[in-house]
Amino acid sequence: MSTLNSPIKPDALRALSLRAPLDLLFLFCCVLLTADVLVPEIFGHGKTKDYGLWYWAGQQVLDGAPLYPDNLSEYFEFIYPPLPAILLAVPSWFGKIPLYLLLSVLNAVAWWYTGMFSNAMTGSGRTPGPWLEALPALITVTFVFDMFDLGQPNLLLLAMMLWGFWSLQHRRPWFAGFLFALATAIKVFPVAALPYLVWRRQWAAVAAMIAFTGILLYVVPAPIRGFERNAAEVRTWYQAMVGSSSEKGFGQRDEQNWSWVNQSIIAVTHRLVRPVNYNQEDPSKPPRTMNVIDVDYRTANWIVLAVSALIGLAYVVVMPRRERRTPRSDAEELGILFCLMTVASPLARQYYFMWLFFPMAVLMHRAAFDERANVRLGTWIALAVAGLLMLLSLPWFPTAFQAWGNNLAATAVLCLALGWHILHPPVAAGPGDAAGLKPSVSDRFTS
Repeated sequence: MSTLNSPIKPDALRALSLRAPLDLLFLFCCVLLTADVLVPEIFGHGKTKDYGLWYWAGQQVLDGAPLYPDNLSEYFEFIYPPLPAILLAVPSWFGKIPLYLLLSVLNAVAWWYTGMFSNAMTGSGRTPGPWLEALPALITVTFVFDMFDLGQPNLLLLAMMLWGFWSLQHRRPWFAGFLFALATAIKVFPVAALPYLVWRRQWAAVAAMIAFTGILLYVVPAPIRGFERNAAEVRTWYQAMVGSSSEKGFGQRDEQNWSWVNQSIIAVTHRLVRPVNYNQEDPSKPPRTMNVIDVDYRTANWIVLAVSALIGLAYVVVMPRRERRTPRSDAEELGILFCLMTVASPLARQYYFMWLFFPMAVLMHRAAFDERANVRLGTWIALAVAGLLMLLSLPWFPTAFQAWGNNLAATAVLCLALGWHILHPPVAAGPGDAAGLKPSVSDRFTS
């Protein structure tokens, strides 16, 4: 694998090159993935998955029709805040094919910039060779396929969050806060970045994120939906999606919450401590349980809270103090944050683990560039273990592996490896030095 330096600055974002073979391969993959979306719509019976839902939501806005039923006990077709429906309305006006094409192009752009931001933010101070640069994308290509095939926005949200932290490093905290808010207003789970920003005292980014979240949820849709109607819809959405939970499930998708498809900390913990049926998404399959103890729903929630608190405490303990931060440690710290944001979401389906792209990129740079040979080997081993665990999600393995949380376990391996690197930096990477490569990112994080 080539890891030679190039004249490009390590933290620079490069443009797509039609002369680079791997860039051409990237474009070819984007064309194939877009064809997976458009060909069924143009020549078949129509594209399925969530694409029809996005068109429906856009049409509801155009027609002035409701996005949610009045009765919270009824099934919600659209489980997102009103803002995404507003954003979908304009391309929906042109028809399904323009809408699906736009969503595919956005996914392709997000995929490219996810790779660019990830490699620029590893803190290694080195510009990777083409194969190392492409390796995180190759490892996560099945997740990318899910993004295109399902029409889910998680890849776009990942690119937004990376762009936000990159902007924060380059002293643009208000723009960073806007990007964090936009991601949150589309799909709520990126709000988990807010406690991190508070802990790191990024007050301008905190203020911007809070302010823009309110603007995007209440102000932006108001001219189109009406202020009172939009406020009522936000309230309805919140009550149905965020404010409701029970032993049966939460967030309008009871059949998914405790099933094997959900690998969040909440779901896996409940499956381990309660006799819940992890086959409930498919009623044709016999009930299956995997609990090692048997407690009631309330006690299980306390266990989830305790586990989450221990994980959060461990994260805080590992995070270096301000005076000891370096570009390396900041990248590793953010890598853990992206891992935790992924598994802290109440619903973490397979495609959510697309967010492991950045943590893996950081560790791949450590495995390629760390000056200690044994550390390089150990990091590659950790990556291999995480990769093997993730492979257990492939269709020819029993779903029991996912019920036990194979992706959650892979995320834990990545977190442990990143934490180890924070606690054991190279001797040369002193505070504000990072092997003499550039000033500390912590200095540029200052509001």
